[in-house]
Amino acid sequence: MDSQDLLTDTTKLASYNILLQVLFRVLTFGLNAFTLRFVSKEIIGVVNVRLTLLYSTVVFLAREAFRKACLSGNAKQNWTQTVNLLWLTVPLGVLWSVFLGWIWLEILEVPVADAIPHYGFGVLVFGLSAVVELLSEPLWVLAQAHMFLRLKVVAESLSIILKCLFTVILVVLYPHWGLFIFSLSQLLYTTLLVLCYVIYFVTFIGSLEARSKSFPVTRVTDLLPTLKKGQAFINWTQAKLTLSFFKQSFLKQILTEGERYVMTFLNVLNFGDQGVYDIVNNLGSLVARFIFMPIEESFYVFFAKVLDRGTDVKRQRQEDVAMSAAVLESLLKLVLVIGLTITVFGYAYSQLALDIYGGTMLSTGSGPTLLRTYCLYVLLLAVNGVTECFTFASMSKEEVDRYNFVMLVLSFTFLCFSYYLTWWLGSMGFILANCFNMGLRIAHSVRYIHKYYKASVHRPLMGLVLSPSLIMVYLISGAVTSYSEVLFCCEKGWLPRMMHIAIGVVCCMASLVAIIFKETKLVHFLRTQFMSQYRKKK
Repeated sequence: MDSQDLLTDTTKLASYNILLQVLFRVLTFGLNAFTLRFVSKEIIGVVNVRLTLLYSTVVFLAREAFRKACLSGNAKQNWTQTVNLLWLTVPLGVLWSVFLGWIWLEILEVPVADAIPHYGFGVLVFGLSAVVELLSEPLWVLAQAHMFLRLKVVAESLSIILKCLFTVILVVLYPHWGLFIFSLSQLLYTTLLVLCYVIYFVTFIGSLEARSKSFPVTRVTDLLPTLKKGQAFINWTQAKLTLSFFKQSFLKQILTEGERYVMTFLNVLNFGDQGVYDIVNNLGSLVARFIFMPIEESFYVFFAKVLDRGTDVKRQRQEDVAMSAAVLESLLKLVLVIGLTITVFGYAYSQLALDIYGGTMLSTGSGPTLLRTYCLYVLLLAVNGVTECFTFASMSKEEVDRYNFVMLVLSFTFLCFSYYLTWWLGSMGFILANCFNMGLRIAHSVRYIHKYYKASVHRPLMGLVLSPSLIMVYLISGAVTSYSEVLFCCEKGWLPRMMHIAIGVVCCMASLVAIIFKETKLVHFLRTQFMSQYRKKK
């Protein structure tokens, strides 16, 4: 597969992932809005912070390093050794699940049983769910590496929809079950997800389509750990790279979920406040999760396959170098524009969004201020996602090891800032600490990218420079919508609210027009890559 075909498949994968994340977030937010009417915010806090943190920590630490290392090779790698290596995620997940489950039950503060019953059952089932999901890891990596674009969308969509339906039914019929409901729903989700991958590959392997595509796995049993004569059980170079990424993943998890760790281990907020913060946090990261994460995940594969890891830019195919630089510049411009749009318009519409979503429980007090600050964090999150995506895909093993030390320093700094800023400013401290941490990570990645392309004629970091006209439109839009919020929102009835929304739509359209006429390279990239996928489907 040449670079252009790879780019086409990557943008298609990103498009599908974005659609998947839209579905996931819409259903999740609808589910949260619904369950808030039936269960307490304390239960929401325990599920969305404490138990979800257990699940995400086990899954991330057990598989993230393996994914990055195994997707860094080309399609002709020894897939028997790769599959063997990926199966190590399961025993690793069991170890993490047992160890962290013990901490969650014996070390951390246990919720009062009368207010939040069945906590022990929740810890057990969420840990089990993480291990169950890891059973599909070899299949997931095979699907990603060979661009099985629809598999992930169908599998996750089906699992999410059934999970939501199951949760709604139990919440309506048995609201007193509490954590039973969310624990069983999580186990159902991971079980269905694994079954979808298993059924697909059992059907696909050995088919005419698989033979026509020269799929490297010819028997279903090859998906299980296999020892072949004359070769090592795993590729030790790949295993060493995995170890390097594992050190990094451990630190990245602390940075990614840092505020939840601080809330969980240091008890700076009670369970009710944790529930409110989590709702605001999820609402603020809505666009970040269903746009930025799929882009980062998909284009990591692109950069890892187009560029030779750890090789000087002068010794690589110059066509690939030019394409990677052009794609990186366009991606930086894209996420910067999206992030700025969220920051500008999020400031004036945070209170309205919270009022519509959760009523006065969210729209009064610190909720709007939290969401406004989070909009600034989304901008930094957007830029960091793309810069680190490129950085991790092109670093050599030695550079990854050196970066682990940087991550260690950032992790320690972030945790200190989170604790003291939260002690001083409450929930706001978490967001400000995240902003500071994200700024440092962006600075490091920008420095790496500048150094990487310094010996070439390409300057992809120009993607971080916007047209002065577009900046002026953003400034005017921010001022107009902020004044509109003072006049029309949010206690003055629905008609003034609609006026406020209408003004925002007009300002947003003005910004879109400025983007179309002033950021022509970005528009060309979107039209030739992302938009072409939808035209082809039609």
